[in-house]
Amino acid sequence: MRHTKVKDLLNSTTTLQEINAKGWVRTFRNNQFIALNDGSTINNIQCVVDFENTPEETLKRITTSAAVSVTGDLVESKGAGQKYEIQVKRIEILGDSDAEKFPIQPKKHSLEFLRENAHLRVRTNAFGAIMRVRSVLSFAVHQYFQEKGFVYVNTPIITGTDAEGAGEMFKVTTLPSENAPKNEEGNVDFKQDFFGKETCLTVSGQLVAETYAMALGQVYTFGPTFRAENSNTSRHLAEFWMIEPEVAFNDLTDNMDLAEDFIKYVVKYAVDHCGDDLKFLEGRLTEEEKSKPQAERSEMPLLEKLGFVIENNFKRVSYTEAIDILRDSTPNKKKKFNYIINEWGADLQSEHERYLVEKHFKCPVILFDYPANIKAFYMRLNEDGKTVRAMDILFPGIGEIVGGSQREERFDVLVEKMRVLGIDEEELWWYLDTRRFGSAVHSGFGLGFERLVLFVTGMTNIRDVIPFPRTPGSAEF
Repeated sequence: MRHTKVKDLLNSTTTLQEINAKGWVRTFRNNQFIALNDGSTINNIQCVVDFENTPEETLKRITTSAAVSVTGDLVESKGAGQKYEIQVKRIEILGDSDAEKFPIQPKKHSLEFLRENAHLRVRTNAFGAIMRVRSVLSFAVHQYFQEKGFVYVNTPIITGTDAEGAGEMFKVTTLPSENAPKNEEGNVDFKQDFFGKETCLTVSGQLVAETYAMALGQVYTFGPTFRAENSNTSRHLAEFWMIEPEVAFNDLTDNMDLAEDFIKYVVKYAVDHCGDDLKFLEGRLTEEEKSKPQAERSEMPLLEKLGFVIENNFKRVSYTEAIDILRDSTPNKKKKFNYIINEWGADLQSEHERYLVEKHFKCPVILFDYPANIKAFYMRLNEDGKTVRAMDILFPGIGEIVGGSQREERFDVLVEKMRVLGIDEEELWWYLDTRRFGSAVHSGFGLGFERLVLFVTGMTNIRDVIPFPRTPGSAEF
């Protein structure tokens, strides 16, 4: 018999006869009541077993996380909190689960413990909800850009280019770790490597996406990126997913408009399609914050916060204005910041970004026109010669969620910036070609997908919004 998803059974408009459901046991009470979940919804369906006519051996095998198949009638529930339940006629144990050895017992577990059991944590309500929200957000990303006529481009994961110029990249090689071949200078001879040159895992698909934008008009990438930063924080991963649109003929204002519209669209899509999961996650966040001091708690419940982002314009502030605000702020004057703001040109830290968003403006903020010397080489130089057409979007609880810019379209200016920074022109000959042949104003941004999921779900650690987090010293599973 073909089984019906739990979600569809719970959403049924009528009772049904002779249906089949399959899933995993969440709890089994009084030798009679199974809470069954198949991952299609956060809600369990109650299955009522006729224990008097069910073999004792079968009842003993109905344990937490056992996989079962139940056949019976969908009837109106006599208990509170659910409309329907299944009156079980037949039950089959598809896969046993040793109750004493299964680590995720039906009780409260710490997030640290669940990370150690990342292969099983998705069987909990919280992580099931997070991953369904992540899936819906992922779909919304593609739907937004496809509706706007963007072309989806798959940029290389293995690359010979450091797009950010930061040098924090994972090397890719087939050469032996010991006794690697050397060239005449005594260095590793990468000409004998698989690709004939030194290669790494990509930190961004941006530069390649730019080349496609200069032919297809508007493109986007959505794929894995890698940073070999030794950052053990709640906001950083070594492997994460990045959304990167690039648009020909867009200036910085157009870029800010696109980023704001995009974020509002995908957040609204999640709110519209993940009601049960977000309501659960809101309750989870409220419960978690009860142990925190009042000053550290969210000012709004999760769904209200998401609604606020959807319905209100983001505040647009120049870097210069932001520095003035921070320099005159109470935490700065009282030296409460770990990084004191003394002068224009400082690279803003997470604590500064969150102050602007959470304390000063109390809404998402777009900062623009940053000092050129703290931003990447490809950002367009302003007429003042000291700032670039860069923009970052800052979110409450997150800090920077988007980084973008109007790209430097002038060949001579771009080459000069590369020379000053010591970036090899021959290495990026193909990138410079887009400025040699039919260059035009163009812009784009990058949005770390996990930070978006972090914001929408109300979670506080980025390791809890990706199935198997990759961090310094940790590559389990």
